[in-house]
Order: sequence, then structure tokens, then C-alpha cells
Amino acid sequence: MEEETATSPPTDLSNPTKSSDHALQKKHQAMLDRLSNRHQARNKSSSSSSATESTASFLSKFSDSKRLIESQLSESSKLATTDTTRLKSHLADISSSISALEQLVAENSYLLPSYELRSSLKTVSELKQSLDSLNAELVPKKKFSFKNKSTNKTSVSGPKETEIAKPEPPKPTLVIRDLPGIRNKENEILAKNFRDSEAGEFTLSDLDSCEVRLIGCVSVLFINRLTNCKVYAGPVMGSILIEEVENCVFVLASHQIRIHYAKGSDFYLRVRSRPIIEDCGGVRFAPYCLSYEGIEDDMIKAGLAEDTGNWSNVDDFKWLRAVQSPNWSVLAESERVGAIELKDLGSMTGEG
Repeated sequence: MEEETATSPPTDLSNPTKSSDHALQKKHQAMLDRLSNRHQARNKSSSSSSATESTASFLSKFSDSKRLIESQLSESSKLATTDTTRLKSHLADISSSISALEQLVAENSYLLPSYELRSSLKTVSELKQSLDSLNAELVPKKKFSFKNKSTNKTSVSGPKETEIAKPEPPKPTLVIRDLPGIRNKENEILAKNFRDSEAGEFTLSDLDSCEVRLIGCVSVLFINRLTNCKVYAGPVMGSILIEEVENCVFVLASHQIRIHYAKGSDFYLRVRSRPIIEDCGGVRFAPYCLSYEGIEDDMIKAGLAEDTGNWSNVDDFKWLRAVQSPNWSVLAESERVGAIELKDLGSMTGEG
């Protein structure tokens, strides 16, 4: 109250009209502030409701698939005693179902809360272990016997029984919808300015030896199959999902960052939650170091004005031991690139 009295203009008792105008202005400003706060709260509520619905939809699909796979696993022991000819095919079907479930998690990982993602990946891992145990228990091993060398020579190169029963599950691949983005470029400098437009989801895919400069905010950023690239990006208002990158440098800011199948790459990050890596090796982390004209306003717009320091609090989902994961490290200060400043490069180059 004392600060308000000190900073408010004195009331002019000799001019009641002027005092009345000032009071009306204060009331009008207070009303505008209330409307602005109400609008922001409504937008936040709408965004939160949309994210909750997406997560609920995923969890419903995941739960249904999990129950189906568990039912298939329980039927395996019956087939081992009643219909051994169908057993191998049945186990192969289970393997395919687990791979499809793993794919579902990969496709939705950018929108899932960290706890739900951890729980889903753990469930997939447990289902794989159950299938491995069934294969070892139910599929009979080939008995050793002496055979004439001149017979069945071609059988040496044929598939083993266990390979038929349990095919190698495909590596989960990021499925990207038909989104705006930059694709299939090599040895180019590619730029996009989002500051004068409403940007939604954006994709960087299949780039080799390119430098990418993104100014302004996008809602979600997908990065897939990059080699020997440098990516400098303004703040992302939602999540960043990175998959299959090698020998790259990324300077990124986001609420959530998940990295799959990255090798020998450096990440300069500002991130509100802990970065997540999976199936990565030789990746290093350092603080965000990008600047351009207006980046402070973009950081505020994206809710990333405050640096939480989480860039170094990395979770490795494939390293469950108490000791430090060998798959990532903090980048030594002497090896960091230093401050990077982008000029406003205007319109897009190389969008496809």
C-alpha cells in the first residue's frame, strides 16, 4: 500500500473532474487486466484439456493392446501341449504385437508425461522378457546328430527354428504426419522465420551436412534422420522429439526434449523438464547459447524465460543402474561453441 501511494499521482482536490477521470482510468485498466488474466487462464485450460485427452486416448489404446498380448502369452502354454505346429506362428504373432505396441509408444512419446512414458516403456520391456522366456521354455532346441556331409548342404544357411519363432523386432521409426518442414536436403544453409506467423508443428527430416536456422516459436518440433548437421532454433512451446541423428550439433529450447538413437552429437539446451535419451551413445550436453533480435520476447511467449538448469539432468531410459550412464556426458567448457547469434534471415529457404 505504501508503494502504491508513493507512485500514484496526487489527487487534485481543486479539480474534481480531473480526479474523477483518473479514477475511471484506474477502473478501466483494472477491468482490462481481469479480462486479460481470464483469457490467459482459459487458453491454458484449453491447452491442458487437449493434452489430457491425447494422453487418455493413448493410455486406452495401450491398455487394450497390453491385455491382448498378455492373453496371447497365456495361450502359448496350451498350444505347446495341444498344437505344437501352430506354436511357432503364434509366438511370431506375439512378437509382432509387441513391436506394434512399441511403435505406438514411439509415435506418442512427444506428448506423454515423463511418468507415463517410463511406465509404458517398462511394460513393453516386461512383455519382451515374457516372450523370451516362453521361447526358451516351449520351443524345442534342435537335437544334435551326426549326418552325412553330402546331404542337406543347403540347410546350413537356412533359418534357425528360434529365428522363425521370434523374428527380430523392427526398430521403432518416428512416424511424421504431413507437416510443414524441411526435408531431403544436402550441403545447404536453410532458414525459416516464424516471428510473423502462427507456427504449429514443424519437421526437419533426412538432412545431410546442412545448417538449419529457425527464428521464432513453433509448437512442436520433430527431427528425424540428420547427419553432420547444425540446427539452431528459437524456443519451442511444447516438445521436441529427435530420432536417428549422428555427428550433429543442436541448439534448442523447449519444455520437453526426447532423443532416440543419437550418436556422437552435442546438445545445447534450455529445457523445463529433464531431457530423456534412449538407445544413444556419445552424446554431450551444454547450456543453450543462441541469440537473435527478439529472442527474449519469444522465450517469454514460450514460457521459457527462466533457465531451470535441467540441461545437465539427463535421464537415460536404457541405463537403470545407480551409477552415471556412460552414454552421455556434460560437454567441457573448453570444447563448447560459445555464443551464437542469428541474423533475421526473412523468408524460408528449402521448405519441402
